[in-house]
Amino acid sequence: MFLIYPQLCDMNFELTQEQMDIKKAAREFASNEFKKEIAEEFDKKEEFPFELWRKAAELGFIGVHFPEDYGGGGMGILENTLIVEEFCRADSTIGSAIILADFSSEVVMRFGSEEQKKEVLNKVAKGKAITAGCYTEPDAGSDLTAIKTKAEKDGNEWVINGTKTFITNGTIADYYIVLAVTDSEAKPRYRGFTTFLIKKNTPGVSVNKIHGKMGIRASPTAEVSFKNVRVDESAIIGQLNRGFYQVMEFFDESRVEIASQALGIAQGAFDRAVNYLKQRKQFGQPIGAFQAIQHRLADLKTLLEATRLLVYKAAWNYDQGRIDPGLTSMAKYLAGKIAVKICDEAIQFHGGYGYIAEYEVERFYRDAKITEIYEGTKEIQLNTIAKEVLGKLG
Repeated sequence: MFLIYPQLCDMNFELTQEQMDIKKAAREFASNEFKKEIAEEFDKKEEFPFELWRKAAELGFIGVHFPEDYGGGGMGILENTLIVEEFCRADSTIGSAIILADFSSEVVMRFGSEEQKKEVLNKVAKGKAITAGCYTEPDAGSDLTAIKTKAEKDGNEWVINGTKTFITNGTIADYYIVLAVTDSEAKPRYRGFTTFLIKKNTPGVSVNKIHGKMGIRASPTAEVSFKNVRVDESAIIGQLNRGFYQVMEFFDESRVEIASQALGIAQGAFDRAVNYLKQRKQFGQPIGAFQAIQHRLADLKTLLEATRLLVYKAAWNYDQGRIDPGLTSMAKYLAGKIAVKICDEAIQFHGGYGYIAEYEVERFYRDAKITEIYEGTKEIQLNTIAKEVLGKLG
């Protein structure tokens, strides 16, 4: 005899009509605008697609999860996830660059003052400003608690000194969200961290672009240095000495975005592989007619759909107001892993053609790898997942 629990009957795996419309609109825009030849140029020249970013903003795709009072769409992380997925599915290079143009603006959205929100979020949503999160440091890496950048009080001002590296949008950002040590005596030390909002033209801010990246070359990465940068109290985001907690909460959200980036890249590479397997003939028939190929393709499709469910669940869960680092880490870990795997298989399906730029999958592969590295490496995600499973040991 089967027992039917009422609460289980309410489960619904369907997107709402509005969400499906958003997904469709994002797909149509990206498919029409993200041309292969243009993407190759941005990749080759390491240039950001400003014009396409502005078009995306004009259509409401940027900041869709911002409140309407600040120029956004008033929607959630799930709706943003759908847009990210479709943009990166259409093209891994252009999509990745555009979806990260508002990186770390969520810290301002969730913790900033009314003045900070009005100034930053409205501009970002309208395609008039780009943000960058300055957290990683040369000697700290994945250990956020080991940062050395300091902000010291001098009268009514804070003086900031330090260097951040691997900063997404570093060379093109209008605003930097900077994590710095404000209380060196705090125990544990991360209780003495504060986030600051710093404008790009502030004296003492210098930027050096990092060239020669493996992938996401249209998304500029830089080293950002702060030398005696002076800001007043209005630059503090939220409360003094609460920066670490703000950034950790933001990471729980941003991991979902990177997971959806990976999901989109995986789907895009899969789409291209399927098209090739239908068209390319060997031994008198399409390659896709061989059972060995079919089984590999079926396995990848299964992994792709399982990943999509996990990513969507992580996004939906965040929209319910629940912070779940274990779930978001699982989504990012699996999505990054599957993106790299599917891109690798897509190249293999293409044979020698997969190794050259003309067939795109080699570029998708290069762009996919970063999703296992930034916003916490895959090893860091595994640490977080294990901690959720085992709790604190010892």
